[in-house]
Amino acid sequence: MNFEFLRVAAGVVPVSVGNPEANADGIISLARELDDKGVSVMVFPELSVTGYTCADLFHNRMLLAASDAALERIASETASLGSMIVVGAPYLADNQAYNCAVIFYKGRIRGFVPKTYLPGYDEFYEKRWWTSPSSATPRSVTVMGEDVPFGTDLLTEIDGVKIGVEICEDLWAPLPPSTHLALAGAEVILNLSASNDNVGKYDYLVNLIRQQSARLISGYVYAGAGYGESTTDLVFDGKAIVAENGSLLNRNQRWGRGFQSAVADIDIEAIRRDRMHKKTFSDCAAREHEGGCRLIKLSGRGNTTAMDAPLERYIVATPFVPANDSHLDERCTEIINIQMLGLAKRLEVTGCKSLVIGVSGGLDSTLALLVAAGTFDMLGIPRTGIVAVTMPGFGTTKRTHSNAADLMEQLGVTVREISIVPAVNLHFKDIGHDPEVHDITYENAQARQRTYLLMDIANQVNGMVLGTGDLSELALGWATYNGDQMSMYGINASIPKTLIRSLVLWFARRAVNPAERRTLEDIADTPISPELIPANTDGTIKQKTEDAVGPYELHDFFLYHTLRFGRRPAKIYYLARRAFGDRYDGDTIRHWLRIFYRRFFTQQFKRSCMPDGPKVGSVCLSPRGDWRMPSDASAAAWLREVDSL
Repeated sequence: MNFEFLRVAAGVVPVSVGNPEANADGIISLARELDDKGVSVMVFPELSVTGYTCADLFHNRMLLAASDAALERIASETASLGSMIVVGAPYLADNQAYNCAVIFYKGRIRGFVPKTYLPGYDEFYEKRWWTSPSSATPRSVTVMGEDVPFGTDLLTEIDGVKIGVEICEDLWAPLPPSTHLALAGAEVILNLSASNDNVGKYDYLVNLIRQQSARLISGYVYAGAGYGESTTDLVFDGKAIVAENGSLLNRNQRWGRGFQSAVADIDIEAIRRDRMHKKTFSDCAAREHEGGCRLIKLSGRGNTTAMDAPLERYIVATPFVPANDSHLDERCTEIINIQMLGLAKRLEVTGCKSLVIGVSGGLDSTLALLVAAGTFDMLGIPRTGIVAVTMPGFGTTKRTHSNAADLMEQLGVTVREISIVPAVNLHFKDIGHDPEVHDITYENAQARQRTYLLMDIANQVNGMVLGTGDLSELALGWATYNGDQMSMYGINASIPKTLIRSLVLWFARRAVNPAERRTLEDIADTPISPELIPANTDGTIKQKTEDAVGPYELHDFFLYHTLRFGRRPAKIYYLARRAFGDRYDGDTIRHWLRIFYRRFFTQQFKRSCMPDGPKVGSVCLSPRGDWRMPSDASAAAWLREVDSL
């Protein structure tokens, strides 16, 4: 199956300065090793054939002739490989020396790309040796008996993917050549570099690479010179970095003395989807790109991927929840502030000094209550203006009831408790429903009764009802229409269930009161349940949501890849097996993937009329913003693909 991944590599070889024959040995050896790993495109550092630090030797005919001979040898000895190989070498054209990227494929030199911007400041003296390409630069050169394209306007296409090349300083320019190349269609940029190491420079460079890949919505593969370069004045640490659309896919350990590389699978489908979806890119291409690029077409390896094939990239199982603690803390801080600022504005514009929240002792209502308390503190409104209502029903357990009561007391809000049992029993009598039949009527009657109570209490206190439902529930339609689906402001509407647990624990770690911390930790540890079915005989929760709709960690994974990248079922299944292979087998993943698509399509009508709520991340289901879908769209094509897996 074609999942549209392109395997790329940045390779770093030890350099022998001024010794192209020895350097060719290293390039050929590492190229063979990377080719064995299925790499389709590999790039080596700037001037890797001669060494970057040859200085005035670059104008010596002996070195230039030896470099040309090494290029022919690299071509000959990599002819059997399936990879496109790009190395750095000097080249003399019309008696001018150019710092070039040389493109090899199947035993032939297919193109030369000269460096555009030549640094002549601080430790750099490149203008002393090299010529910057201009209108006088030849458009082709004769190499190994062939007419070979020469210029900065070259794109190479391999396996249908367009590749552009720039060299070191080009990336640091105000308008890098890669910008023009991407606007002309390049989906992956290669950078051959010899950037020496200074304190603090590496982090700056990594961020520069990430940002350029994000700005261009592209892959970016960077290879920097390393051990063996002259240390007369500078030291080169050997950098191999692969980024994709703002994310770092792989990088090597610097300071090594041997062969090094960073291999990664770039998701071309994701790049193409974002370029299609984000019209700013195509608008910019239409406005700013003048003239076309010359295209060098290569056949490549083919993009067919077996369902059990390994993948050279890490697939995050919880895309909404950062694994790194410092990143998680930063993420949680941002989300809570977005929520509080959104709620503060809504309270100010409506003139409300009161909020009504149904508190169940579960994750969602806990987060809503914590955010409400923080917002009231921000606005200088007493927390007593928050009317927290716990409404025990047929399935409420002692654990959740106690946690709800304890948290409301610990936060200092106004507490009300109203049992819904008498009213719901009367309702069953009115509609002729047997209360022993625990069906959807039995469950939804309770959810609607709770919403009915909250709305009327809001009228009493001249306030508004704060919704507690989350993004995962909206995606699956796990909400009662005109019950918990409805509120006056849905504070958690764009936060998935996996992230809500992290946010509650984030509050727990910051709780000054030890009792509040213990309450929040127990809430985070409680099984997720609507508690609409009577408890087990031992008082524990009987109705567990994930038993019915599936694990939220799987559904959040499916949701992220469906909405963020528009991925098809087969690819999501392929990625999920790599992310969750140690927890779920293929049959289990496929089963819940089918449930996800069936529910996602049939439950759109609940999202079409969802209340206002603040967007906090890149994935959201608001019908007024991120997601517009017919309520009667068919899932047939998606389900057929799931069934075919």
